[in-house]
Amino acid sequence: MTQLTPRDPENNPLRIFQRCKAEGRPAHIAGPMVRYSKLPFRALVRHYNCDIVYSPMILAREFVRNGIARLSDFTTNNFDAPLIVQVGTNNVTDLLRFVEMIHPYVDAIGINCGCPIKEQVREGIGAALMSEPELVATMVKAVKDKFGSKVTLETKIRIHPDIEETIAFVKKVEAAGADFITVHGRTKSTRSSQPANFDAIKTVKQAVSIPVVANGDCFSLEDCNRIAKITGCDGVMAVRGILANPALFAGYSKAPWGCVERFVEYATAFGLPYRLTQHHLACMLEGQISKALYKELMECKHLAQLIDFFDEHFILKRPWDEGFGQVIEIQYRVSREIRI
Repeated sequence: MTQLTPRDPENNPLRIFQRCKAEGRPAHIAGPMVRYSKLPFRALVRHYNCDIVYSPMILAREFVRNGIARLSDFTTNNFDAPLIVQVGTNNVTDLLRFVEMIHPYVDAIGINCGCPIKEQVREGIGAALMSEPELVATMVKAVKDKFGSKVTLETKIRIHPDIEETIAFVKKVEAAGADFITVHGRTKSTRSSQPANFDAIKTVKQAVSIPVVANGDCFSLEDCNRIAKITGCDGVMAVRGILANPALFAGYSKAPWGCVERFVEYATAFGLPYRLTQHHLACMLEGQISKALYKELMECKHLAQLIDFFDEHFILKRPWDEGFGQVIEIQYRVSREIRI
């Protein structure tokens, strides 16, 4: 892997929690999203008051065994910080090899113990680990024994139906050496349409002495501040909300047009696969443009066609244009009424 500038200790999440606390606010965190929280998106949200950004979950077994998988799963640069990489694994051997390879390129590593996707649960990773507290504690301890303070380690969990089981879980991983914990306020079987349980997250926060991040139902800066007030957590993580509105933590109620301009630049400069580029833009613009324009966007088959679509209907500035990335409202080439 390419050598980059050594990590700046000020980008360590524990330092960030301290600074944000001194500012009287929670840390703003963009959570891990399968496929979507890749380098272009991470670069984008950093323009909009996002303190910490996660990579998508990377499967440790594939990463340590396959060079092609490494190139596909993880790209970064000297500006990609603060960065936490999330790992999916269920054994010490793969985890230690993964940490050895990747820790010089990130500011922390998170063990995924909460993803409810069935395929992952069947493989014994993600939310399957919620019923394996001894295994998780063993993995945490193995990393801390080998790397010590060189590696900041997080575990991301969901709550159990019985909150006492969750308390026992987090106390065990804290004792094993975890540096902080992220808690999604739903069980692995709770649908996202049901509200997150912030009282349960508050109970977890009160049960441990390490920082805790609250995850669930953060769709605006107001949500972020409300969740922090209810739970007392050190940080608030947005996932679905920040996918639709990467400027969420900057107080915007919807993705500003400058956000679209910046994303197009990053996606083309960094080489994001076309369908991911298209889907990111669709998430940002759904509900903001007419159904006819949205349908046309989704019918674009490749990047050149997508760029032509934007240039035909909108004023899409490039980095060398004055005001690039600064505009809030959508810039149409013709009046909005004609396009509806």
